[in-house]
Amino acid sequence: MFLSDFPFDFTAIGKLNDSYGFLTKNHEGLSNQEKKQKEPVGRADGNFSTSIPWFRVYITIIMIETKGLMRKQNYDSKTFKGVGVQKVNPTTVVYFPLDTPNQPFMRQPYLTFLALLTLLCTCVPAQMSAQIDLKHWDALAPRNIGPAGMSGRVTAIDVNPTDRDHIYVGTASGGVWMSKNGGISFEPIFDDQKYLGIGAVAVSDANPNIIWVGTGEGNPRNSANYGGGIYKSLDGGKNWQFMGLEATRHIHRVIVHPTNPDVVYVGAMGNMWYPNEERGVYKTTDGGKTWKKILYVNDGTGIAEMVLDPSNPNKLIAATWTFDRDPDYFNSGGPGSGIWVTHDGGDNWERRTAKDGLPKGDLGRIGLAIAAGKPNVVYALVEAKVNGLYKSTDGGANWKLVSEKNIGNRPFYYAELYVDPQNENRIYNVFTYLSKSEDGGKSFRQIADYGNGVHPDHHAFWIDPNDPEYVIDGNDGGLNISHDGGETWRFAANLPLAQLYHINYDMSFPYNVGGGMQDNGSWVGPSQGLKSGGITDADWQEVYFGDGFDLIFKPGNANMVYAASQGGALGRVNRRTGKTVGIKPVHPDGTFLRFNWNAPIAQSDESDCTIYMGSQFVHKSTDCGDHWTIISPDLTTNDTARQRSMISGGLTIDATQAENHTTLLAIVPNHNEFMQPQGLWVSSDDGRLHFSPDDGETWNDLTGNLPGMKEGSWIPYIEASVHDPAEAWVIVNDFRRGDTRPMVFHTSNYGQTFTKVVDENKVSGHALAIVQDPVEPNLLFLGTDQGLWISFDKGETYTHYNETYPGVSTRDMKIHPREHDLIIGTFGRAVWILDDIRPFRAIAQRGTEMLQDSFAVFPAPDAYQWETRSYQGVRFYAQGQFQGEDRQRGAMFTYWVLPEEGKGKKKKGMKGDEGAAAGAKAVEKEQGPDVSRMLRYSTVEDIPGRENARGGMPENPAASTDDEDPNPPAKNKKKVKIQVVDVQSGDTIRTYTETPVYGMNRSSWNLRRDGIGFPSRRERKPDADTPSGSSVVPGVYELILTLGNHVDKTMVSVHQDPRETKATGNPFAQRDALQAEMDTTVVRLTESWTDLQEAGKAIKRVEGLLKDAPKAVKDSLTADIEDLKKAIAEIEEIYTEKEGLKGIQRNPTNLRAKMFSARRYIGQVEGKPTQMAEVTLRRFKEGVEAFGDKVNVFMTEDFATFREAVREAELSLFGKL
Repeated sequence: MFLSDFPFDFTAIGKLNDSYGFLTKNHEGLSNQEKKQKEPVGRADGNFSTSIPWFRVYITIIMIETKGLMRKQNYDSKTFKGVGVQKVNPTTVVYFPLDTPNQPFMRQPYLTFLALLTLLCTCVPAQMSAQIDLKHWDALAPRNIGPAGMSGRVTAIDVNPTDRDHIYVGTASGGVWMSKNGGISFEPIFDDQKYLGIGAVAVSDANPNIIWVGTGEGNPRNSANYGGGIYKSLDGGKNWQFMGLEATRHIHRVIVHPTNPDVVYVGAMGNMWYPNEERGVYKTTDGGKTWKKILYVNDGTGIAEMVLDPSNPNKLIAATWTFDRDPDYFNSGGPGSGIWVTHDGGDNWERRTAKDGLPKGDLGRIGLAIAAGKPNVVYALVEAKVNGLYKSTDGGANWKLVSEKNIGNRPFYYAELYVDPQNENRIYNVFTYLSKSEDGGKSFRQIADYGNGVHPDHHAFWIDPNDPEYVIDGNDGGLNISHDGGETWRFAANLPLAQLYHINYDMSFPYNVGGGMQDNGSWVGPSQGLKSGGITDADWQEVYFGDGFDLIFKPGNANMVYAASQGGALGRVNRRTGKTVGIKPVHPDGTFLRFNWNAPIAQSDESDCTIYMGSQFVHKSTDCGDHWTIISPDLTTNDTARQRSMISGGLTIDATQAENHTTLLAIVPNHNEFMQPQGLWVSSDDGRLHFSPDDGETWNDLTGNLPGMKEGSWIPYIEASVHDPAEAWVIVNDFRRGDTRPMVFHTSNYGQTFTKVVDENKVSGHALAIVQDPVEPNLLFLGTDQGLWISFDKGETYTHYNETYPGVSTRDMKIHPREHDLIIGTFGRAVWILDDIRPFRAIAQRGTEMLQDSFAVFPAPDAYQWETRSYQGVRFYAQGQFQGEDRQRGAMFTYWVLPEEGKGKKKKGMKGDEGAAAGAKAVEKEQGPDVSRMLRYSTVEDIPGRENARGGMPENPAASTDDEDPNPPAKNKKKVKIQVVDVQSGDTIRTYTETPVYGMNRSSWNLRRDGIGFPSRRERKPDADTPSGSSVVPGVYELILTLGNHVDKTMVSVHQDPRETKATGNPFAQRDALQAEMDTTVVRLTESWTDLQEAGKAIKRVEGLLKDAPKAVKDSLTADIEDLKKAIAEIEEIYTEKEGLKGIQRNPTNLRAKMFSARRYIGQVEGKPTQMAEVTLRRFKEGVEAFGDKVNVFMTEDFATFREAVREAELSLFGKL
């Protein structure tokens, strides 16, 4: 049986006696022009075809049991290999028998199928695409999920001199953070700037509102982040101005004159990868308007350190440093390194040499520290042939060796000293471990190391000049604060600064994410917390130590991961037990294997246990790493002149494999949808690119096909298209040789030719990662060193997604194949998730002109009826712990409301020439929608607009209300009405409203049907929403949204919590029966309560008229009124607490308590009702019966008598009754 046996536009839902399906045409993914093309029909030859050229057919089959949803599966046309799919031009022909053996699950009888088929163009966008103004897109903000427990590299610290709790923290690649409460909580304050790699932070002593930030990390290791100049804030970090010096790239020190905030000195290290003249000491005397270079040696020598004499601000001591970093080698030391002193603010400098007591020969990096309490005492940590700590007691004129032992081991990475401002003999040496000397450097003891739980590798330090016991330390693992001179520490557990190299996911429910972090191991954490308190550090698990790199979840086993660390170390880890097996490949004949610092690993689709790893060769294992086969020749240049890592370092050897070169960087298997031999894309760190069409049997060298790529460039990332086996994107970056331009190349013919599709005219920051949407080929996400970029037109234009996401180095991205979330691994700001990219997909399908529509609803993701836990580890987090943002619960959906400024004029939602045409189109007269034609399943009752739901999980807690608008400038006076239709029954089961903001809105339905209100003394607003009631059963639901005369809709599939045992039949049938009985009882209770309340209102009206009545009437009725009020109060207390009660009284025996008890137990029923559900419902019904009797007696006796007395008193003569 073929699909064409049914008319294409036929809509049907019903029980079928065989495995046949019906189709419904879904035009939501089509442009207006495409919607007009309705030629597709079933053909007589048993095939389905469309005359629209070059379309891909996407089919969603929703399988529904008679009593509940079974399964939803998404396919596109290439999935049906062997099921009869042919792609021809100009017609796509699909042969799709529902009873094919390739899809055996479809043979289940007595199933209902709702098949939704969407034709989507995969060639030219429906309209001209353009960049998008993100002014109204806050609802689609990615969420940061951490971790913060394993933080990241802190490079600079300064504190407000008038408020020691006001801390500024600069980070290697995560921007600047501020705390106003001594480090209890932090907030980022630099996210909108171009560069988030920070080398220096300085607060003006003369005016603490003035903050200076020098960008570019000052520790030039292989993973250091470059910057671009210096920034200034005049309001404590609220706003920033770029003040120039962009080409300096790395600024390690900024010093502000202590009394004149317009005088500032900048120590520029310069480009760490390439010679440049923008190095040395710069000075401004006009607050940064102009700069003068006052100390310069040569284009390979920068400033490693600089200190100012607090007793003489015109005296500075600077340390120059000659160094050279190449991709394969680092050299520290040269004739330009030295110590320089000026006494006139930099006009003249004197160099200190060996004749002044410093070491002979070439010097390397030098750290300097001046004793503020005794400025003639200066210390220098000098890298030389023999490294040593030197001391001057005459302000830097003469020097004497103090010690050559225990003074540090990696001067290129850390060479900083700090002196207690009140004790010139107390020195803090900041290196691998933080050490402290009490005798002027003759001896040191470690005070921050593994032994007292402080992360190693220290880079920044601050000492309170008024209370030297108060110190702050910054290291590769974050920030630590001490109030006893470093004896004990408090970790700042709320700085999510993790530097991830890679990100990955599994298929758990909810899915996990995992990745490796610079210097901080490999970690796994949940995409959703499903507990109170969000995603916390307690939810994250370290699975592998070392510098973390790539991580892969073994398919089908979320407890098993492969995790890599530096130099090719690879472990197979059981997450549940911690058992780790080392599986790093070895060469069978002993050939030395060159693994990159960040060596590639990859999972094959061939089998769950087939993985690849790269050295200079491609290694393949088919048994989860126990055995390896080399399947390639050396795919690098094997240039021995660039294999110098084991002698790297210069004056001090630093051979940690970070400079391993002529190695592979990326191994990317083609996707298995294509039913071809496994294709492999492989790239290297020395500019080589290869493709194997047959899993390593043969290799095609594509290196010469990348137009404009300089020989030897770094090729770190390849994206293989899921839509076309011949298509791929290749990222090239060459910043390691001074070229920071973004470069992305694209091929559609297996690399035989490439086109450069990304350059500096489209985006900024060198390119790092690119992913293509697996559903919509035109949608691309690009990560660069300056953030996230999105293209809706396959790379023709890009929008910088920088309104709700920082401009952080975006190192890796994945799109989850089930949830369709964009998972982002950043190098400096941990992990982010952009939930549900379907709105982006829809815009890519229809073209950005769809944002000219007044109102549009996007396809919705599946929803899960998650069970949730309470808090884990900590119940009350206060503000000292990181809490990652959780995903919205319920059925999430997204819709667009055209901003007012976009109506009748050029859209602010658009950029480009097409905006004018779009604005003109928008002012065309709109016709009111014919709702009856849009609603297939039932007539939707027109219930008045309502406010937020009550009962159960609230619908869209972030939505705007009349009382509180989260976005006042974009407030929309109209409300959106949301109606939920149960597709299984055709009934409208839920109606509520919310107030949208202009632009993108992301909301959620709480997976509950309409409920009923409970009796209350508080009167409901006339337009209040109906409270939400019991939860819905799994199934398919349609959400119909109405704004004014605009109507749009989307479908959502609701699933049982997939972690629970799947129920058979409808486990909620008896619950719903009890709930219906409960609701009927509540209605009776409400009727009785309302009668009582109306009686009370009538009594109050009579009471108001008595002031003008004759005394006899007044006395008589007043006495009656008091008796009636007392009687009403006594009856009310049967249901609820006494009105106006002072204090708290929770009476478990009143009728209200019985009602909520019954409601709670009934709501938990699955299958057969519990005893508690039945008993509490019975007790509640009996109570309502008795309450109704009491009210009835009161109304027919006491109150009726009173009414008669009032009638006889003719109170209407004295006023309106």
